[in-house]
Amino acid sequence: MTDGVLRPWRWLRESVRDPLFYGDLTQTVKAAVAAVVAWVLATHLVGHSQAFLAPWSAVLTVHATVYRSLSQGLRQVGASVLGVLIAFVFGDLIGFSSVTLGLAILVSLLIGRHPRFGDEGVTVATTALVVLTTGVGDDSASLGTRLLDTAIGIVVGVLVNLLVWPPLQDRLAARRVASIDERLGDLLSRMANEVRAGHSREQAADWIEDVNAIDERIDDAWGLVRQARESARFNFRGRRIVRRRGRPLSDVLRRLEQAVAETRSMAGTLERHAKGSSAVWADTFAAAWVNLLWDVGQAVSDADTESFEALLWRIDDLSSDLVAEDGTRQPQWPVYGALLVNLRNITDSLDRVAEAHPIQVPGHVRRKVG
Repeated sequence: MTDGVLRPWRWLRESVRDPLFYGDLTQTVKAAVAAVVAWVLATHLVGHSQAFLAPWSAVLTVHATVYRSLSQGLRQVGASVLGVLIAFVFGDLIGFSSVTLGLAILVSLLIGRHPRFGDEGVTVATTALVVLTTGVGDDSASLGTRLLDTAIGIVVGVLVNLLVWPPLQDRLAARRVASIDERLGDLLSRMANEVRAGHSREQAADWIEDVNAIDERIDDAWGLVRQARESARFNFRGRRIVRRRGRPLSDVLRRLEQAVAETRSMAGTLERHAKGSSAVWADTFAAAWVNLLWDVGQAVSDADTESFEALLWRIDDLSSDLVAEDGTRQPQWPVYGALLVNLRNITDSLDRVAEAHPIQVPGHVRRKVG
């Protein structure tokens, strides 16, 4: 099978292993349920056979957190109502045509750019587009029905997200952060093996790509941490504070960012001094440094807190030995110094991360009454 055929299966396998996938899946199912409930209520309560705005509004209201459903719901109310009104103005007063459709969308997009609408600005245009293209934008008698359909959808979406297993993203954030240092440890160990075997520039370029992928996961983790804080607001499941043995996740992520930056710098140095370049390392440095790189990678992957202090001493000893051997006169000393500084900073940063391992998510913390 070609790589193009295998790629979807790899994506599916990685998604199934990612806890974020299940959180998104839950919200997707809830959006579908909210749409069906809104449709049933609108058709039975209002008696309108084309109550399409009810499920449409419900789907748009099921956000990643309860707080966002409530806050964005208010914006969506204004955006949806405005979209319906624009559709009726152009459809009823001017009459539906391609020119009317274009003008209505243009006006809707311009109004939707107002900062008060935030991310819901495009809802003004999409709502107007749906109302006009379904052929009801020129029927002023159904204006109240359309507005009621929209209100039903928004209320149902908010209630479903609030009452049906409201999302609490702390465990997702914890698991995402927990996977980052393990990936970084595996990368450091692989770099050590390939440097020992005589790495190429292509291999070094692959390291940098892997570092960038880890950096992207850190960005995702920051978003999940912020979302975890937000998800506890107005959530009856209670507030749980995500920590790693008392250390906030934000502190862990900052240290991971430092370690990733140092790894990227180290990979760049190794890329410039790959096999085939004119640089020749002294055996006294090469063997000792590669062994250290391997041991650091293993300590990070295993969260072996007892090893980090010894590793820092070994890095300092290697630096002292090079100076004692008058290593500063060697032409490659600047490279040695850069690699030693990178490795020491990585070890120091990840030492604190390993100390806080594993991530702990306490049970619900509820306010005492009385």
